[in-house]
Amino acid sequence: MTLPTPSVEYFLLCPILIVFSVAVVGVLVEAFVPRSARYGAQVSLALGGSIAAFIAVIEVWRALPASGRQAVLGAVAIDRPALFLQGTLLLVTVMAVIFMAERTHTANAKVAAAVASSGGLDSFTPQASAVPDSDAEREAQRAGAAQTELFPLAMLSVGGMMVFPASNDLLTMFVALEVLSLPLYLMCGLARHRRLLSQESAMKYFLLGAFSSAFFLYGVALLYGATGTLTLTGVRDALAAHGDTSMALVGVALLSVGLLFKVGAVPFHSWIPDVYQGAPTPVTGFMAAATKVAAFGALLRVVYVALPPLHEQWRPVLWAIAILTMAVGTITAVNQTDVKRMLAYSSVAHVGFILTGVIADNAAGLAATLFYLVAYSFSTVGAFAIVGLVRNTDGEEDATLSHWAGLGQRSPIVGVMLSMFLLAFAGIPLTSGFISKFSVFKAAAQGGAVPLVIIGVISSAVAAYFYVRVIVSMFFNEASDATPQVVAPSTLSKTAIAVCAVVTLELGILPQPVLDLADHAAQLLH
Repeated sequence: MTLPTPSVEYFLLCPILIVFSVAVVGVLVEAFVPRSARYGAQVSLALGGSIAAFIAVIEVWRALPASGRQAVLGAVAIDRPALFLQGTLLLVTVMAVIFMAERTHTANAKVAAAVASSGGLDSFTPQASAVPDSDAEREAQRAGAAQTELFPLAMLSVGGMMVFPASNDLLTMFVALEVLSLPLYLMCGLARHRRLLSQESAMKYFLLGAFSSAFFLYGVALLYGATGTLTLTGVRDALAAHGDTSMALVGVALLSVGLLFKVGAVPFHSWIPDVYQGAPTPVTGFMAAATKVAAFGALLRVVYVALPPLHEQWRPVLWAIAILTMAVGTITAVNQTDVKRMLAYSSVAHVGFILTGVIADNAAGLAATLFYLVAYSFSTVGAFAIVGLVRNTDGEEDATLSHWAGLGQRSPIVGVMLSMFLLAFAGIPLTSGFISKFSVFKAAAQGGAVPLVIIGVISSAVAAYFYVRVIVSMFFNEASDATPQVVAPSTLSKTAIAVCAVVTLELGILPQPVLDLADHAAQLLH
């Protein structure tokens, strides 16, 4: 038996290698740099590495042929959709790292002392290994200890996310799935406040994620048994040559469970509201945006590259899942009294909208899905960043909707920005959400999914209610003693929130450059 000579195309892989290198260096910083200097070193390293990797993505895009290229013996496909999604992930990472790094202690005079004593805007526990509310944790808080290992954890997760949509074989995709998931399980349990709720969310995410990974791996095994190959193109060719087999169909079904769990589609969405509510808010925003980008990228590659021979089998199933996801996400969000849970169910509904672009099964659907992921990511990160600024008199986050009455009157700029993000989620014209939904619905209609588009439009109309309800509460209800304060973040965080708001407006008013870029990117390596 002759083994092939390993071939590593370092230039094509340099964005991924930069991110993983930053993560490894971050681990070394935790081991060898004095505690007092770790925070600055980790933040600089994560931001600098993300920006450097984004520049590398641009350079690879410029040098890459339109058809794309394979790397590492065909295990990774470097093509324009992969680079487009990697660039989106890195931009989201820059925003998310800024919000994770927020440690400012400035606040309104009424809550300044409480916010300062609770760690300012630091959303992360000072000592994750300590029992919640124990003497050890309180001592770490009094000493001003700060979590810094979350930055290399975040970069490890981003590295897995960059590999996930670029995976050209199922085994590489599984490894990427685990690399992106394991750090997230840890990060979800690091909330500074409501520690037990945070740890509960991390445990739920870990257990359900482990089950979904098992389904994914079992599906990989069955597909290998049915086709004799793990490469996506090899699976496609084998399915085309041998026709439908029961083993292949079961394998695709189990594989889909793992992918649909990661995107948060019904009925695999049960983890989302609990995890989004319990996790530190900056981590929630990071997960809600970046994980969806990576998971939908992998789903697009599997559906468009490996499964064309089973088109008639998988499309009706995705129809049903998309309809259920839009309906369940929208209806359940109406009843929520916690803003984070409301946004969690909102994200479930958006998964249904994005699935209409996947179901289109044409170049327009691929381009529309790519655009939707960009637009949704910036609005989501910005919305959760603002939610993290709303604090009660004890300095803790207050996401109870009934308490938000009059919040926009007290803090008009923050209220207007959050309203802009909510209107984008609702798909109101002149926001990125309107262009996103219009694009995926148009592509789905061209692909023959007109009934699905009608259901999507109805769901969007219903969803507008719970977004507008928050806006009405902030601006048209009188403030009370329970109304929380908005804590002023650092200049860097203010700038990041402003960037998210500008992108949300820009993609609604002048979307054509990004639409053209998505159209240009809509060519998967076959």
